[in-house]
Amino acid sequence: MNTDDLNFAYKVRHALNEHLDDLPASTTDRLAQARKLALARKKVHVEAPLKVRVSKNALVGAGTGFFSFSWMTRMGVALPLLVLVGGLVGIYQYEQEQRVADLAELDAAVLSDELPLSAYLDHGFNAYLNQSE
Repeated sequence: MNTDDLNFAYKVRHALNEHLDDLPASTTDRLAQARKLALARKKVHVEAPLKVRVSKNALVGAGTGFFSFSWMTRMGVALPLLVLVGGLVGIYQYEQEQRVADLAELDAAVLSDELPLSAYLDHGFNAYLNQSE
């Protein structure tokens, strides 16, 4: 029984006990006899130890087949990790390709532009190039 069931049972018992004094004597006698009869019919619980026989393969995850529970559990952990690592590697490769493409575009713009050689010696121009990378 959960706590809601126990609370309901206590409330019912309390409500019945409140009006117990108002019941006629014949009714209380019949209820007392019914209680004695119910207690007599109740099974006696013997506290004897139970012996249970378990074969080796009956436990969860003990299978050795292709679709065994332990194999599926391991793959359930490993597969998302592999997908995550693959995604991170893909993102890293994409970012590297973007960086190389940006540097190639900058180099092509610098090489195709007609700048005097003195512009390459200017510290401000070098700072601009370093900032663009």
